Amino acid sequence: MIQTQPSRPMSRDDWGLMLLLSLAWGGSFLFNGIAVRELPVFTIVAARVALAALALHLFLRGAGLTFPRAREALVAFLVMSVLNNLIPFNLIVFGQGLIDSGLASILNAMTPIFTMLIAHVLTADEKIGPRKAFGILLGFAGVVVLFSGRDLLAGGAIIGQAACIGATISYGFAGIFGRRFVRMGLEPMVVAAGQLTLSALVMVPLAFAVDMPQALPAPSAAALAALAGLALVSTAGGYTLFFRLLARAGATNVSLVTLLIPCSAILLGIAFLGERLDLREIAGFAVIGLGLLVIDGRLVSVLSGRGAPHG
Repeated sequence: MIQTQPSRPMSRDDWGLMLLLSLAWGGSFLFNGIAVRELPVFTIVAARVALAALALHLFLRGAGLTFPRAREALVAFLVMSVLNNLIPFNLIVFGQGLIDSGLASILNAMTPIFTMLIAHVLTADEKIGPRKAFGILLGFAGVVVLFSGRDLLAGGAIIGQAACIGATISYGFAGIFGRRFVRMGLEPMVVAAGQLTLSALVMVPLAFAVDMPQALPAPSAAALAALAGLALVSTAGGYTLFFRLLARAGATNVSLVTLLIPCSAILLGIAFLGERLDLREIAGFAVIGLGLLVIDGRLVSVLSGRGAPHG
């Protein structure tokens, strides 16, 4: 199993890996934004999971890791693929057909908040304390800011935002379900390859049956490059960076990437997609980010002069 270090101040190399990870995962919103202009949702997701699964299987072979074929592992991979890939990937791509990539990434930053709410209900050892409860309230206040002043009954933007929020809820359930892989003794990269493999086995036939990509006009070079980036950089590369950083810096430190992903996605969207965020969206992200910092606890501890944070 991968051994993770306890949370500690991160080195310059750790921060470099963190920035690379934020670009890899923030880049997924850029790649989605390019691909969705030419390709249907299921085709994009099918290409993402199939190419990423292939890349990770090559990684496993190079690392000498074996892929489990026990029924228990395959069933767990299938459930994880639904919660962590099939539902959220499709919802995010669908949502990005209606809203900008920067806004989608801001809503995605709610994932840790929904994860904690779900863990509070479904687990006995991850209950929400007063500090986390305050941070969660701040996070939802940020979403209220994002939705404020909009006509909730008109336009596709609300549907797109709701789809992205639905994706974060699915990620939250995935985070709780994924705890069982530790008990099963599986390497994290094996879990990543397993869920993506099962996702590909579902999505590829579904895409051919529904989208019929073979009958669509040939995608542009930009769309093909976006699919490759989505699969190889954001998914296969992102998982590789994440588990390397997890082993070096610990889970608490690596969770800070949640704050950096929207920044990367927004900057990439502005640079390559000509997107702009209005003041309401910037304010909403600021409030969500403050909530995440409160939940993380280190900022509160530094300001109060205390040691390690408590829930």
